[in-house]
Amino acid sequence: MRGVVQVAGVRSVAEARMLVGLGVDQVGIPLRLAYHQPDVTEAQAVPIAEALGRDRAVLITYAADPHEIIELCQRLPVGWVQLHGNVTPQTIAAVRQAVAVRVIKSYVVGFAVEGISAFVERFAPVCDAFLTDTFDPRTGAMGATGRTHDWQVSRALVEASPLPVIVAGGLSPVNVAAAIALVRPAGVDAHTALEDDEGDKDPCLVRAFVREAKAAFARLEAA
Repeated sequence: MRGVVQVAGVRSVAEARMLVGLGVDQVGIPLRLAYHQPDVTEAQAVPIAEALGRDRAVLITYAADPHEIIELCQRLPVGWVQLHGNVTPQTIAAVRQAVAVRVIKSYVVGFAVEGISAFVERFAPVCDAFLTDTFDPRTGAMGATGRTHDWQVSRALVEASPLPVIVAGGLSPVNVAAAIALVRPAGVDAHTALEDDEGDKDPCLVRAFVREAKAAFARLEAA
């Protein structure tokens, strides 16, 4: 994983195809959330994941019970699952044993109680990537907050982790290049900053985000 652009939140097959057509590498489908309403029902998510294909489709969930996560991964044809819930390494190992998915574990800046070294030591053996996101103390949300966090924390995780790290949290076409330059992540993720007033993904914002992110990753490679 290198130079990955992920966009979370998708409402239809047409929107998913639009995102891919604009250069998005992975598309997150949020389901069974703790603080937000999903964009689609689980039944509606199936054809979206099918249209994306396993390499691009990412299930995003706060589910923490291994049986619930396994059931979701079996229902949806996804190749990735991004876990924001209070899961243990044992839970992740059980999921990986039951279904063929790659696992992204979130580290929520402002909420995580364990330090980066302890987090990496616990979760690196059972995960494929990490993702940093932002805690919103006003709502208790641990993602899709539209808020940035201290990118030095994300940079510290990048330096400590043997796994790829995706940085998320308030990223937009305006700030994604600066985030990549400082954090030096393997990927970036955006959600709310790419939406219009109706909550649909704005093609102009998505195009600009992809352009700025890919250019910033290219500069990292050339440095």
